[in-house]
Amino acid sequence: MPITVVPRKLSPPPVWFITGCSTGFGRELATYVLERGYRTVVTARNPADVDVLAAKGEALVLSLDVTDQAQIDAAIRAAEERFGRIDVLVNNAGIGYFAAVEESEEDQVRRMFEINVFGLGRMIRGVLPGMRARRSGFIVNLSSIAGLRSFPSLGYYSATKHAVEGLSEALWQEVEPLGIGVMLVEPSGFRTDWAGRSANESRKQLPDYRATAGEWRQQVRASSGRQPGDPARAVAAIVKAVESRTPPHRLLLGSDACTAATGKLEDLRREFSAWEEVSRGADFPKERKLSVVA
Repeated sequence: MPITVVPRKLSPPPVWFITGCSTGFGRELATYVLERGYRTVVTARNPADVDVLAAKGEALVLSLDVTDQAQIDAAIRAAEERFGRIDVLVNNAGIGYFAAVEESEEDQVRRMFEINVFGLGRMIRGVLPGMRARRSGFIVNLSSIAGLRSFPSLGYYSATKHAVEGLSEALWQEVEPLGIGVMLVEPSGFRTDWAGRSANESRKQLPDYRATAGEWRQQVRASSGRQPGDPARAVAAIVKAVESRTPPHRLLLGSDACTAATGKLEDLRREFSAWEEVSRGADFPKERKLSVVA
């Protein structure tokens, strides 16, 4: 049954802090919330890439590399000095990487984890003291359908998004009693430049993986610019969910995401059911209660 979304009234206009605004979802989202009149902290590793957004509303443009703790501290401090608080943090900064697991280069994998997982964690820890003090706030973590269902050539990328999912699930149990919301966003293919610009690939590609990782990588690369997902509709959906009185913990974006996620649920249910007896049999046997007959 469809959910009726009843928006929360936010007054004064909320303060959004968005990482990774130079391209893709980050840029679209910053544009959208600024045009709605929201005060917005627009960040990018190179501020010149987002200077044009400053003209769209009440924006604070900052340099931010989420792998640099000093820059994170400075950006959060600047945001709070300018606007008094941060109401919504959007952890959008991230990169991809195409490689079969065996082909993967450790330096590339570590860099991806540093940005996608540890950078996200640093941002969360940076904004939580203020949100806890106010007993309000909202954290949006950009995951992926790959955070729910992995694909060939995206093993380590999927691992970063699975990590974001696990962290977020623990986080919402910890902070929701304090008045702070947490939401995962899980998109499928959208017409951003993720597959073309934001995702490197391994230098060595083994022939044995040509039909699996190689084929999938080629398909994703070839679809760049022709994906079914509309970034403008996606960011509108994110804002709608954040402002709902009953925001979801997980927001799937795109028909392909819905199909893949529900398919994964069916696969899990089928396999868990088939092996349930074996799984339950791993416990110590239950002690039998002796009945005493007088």
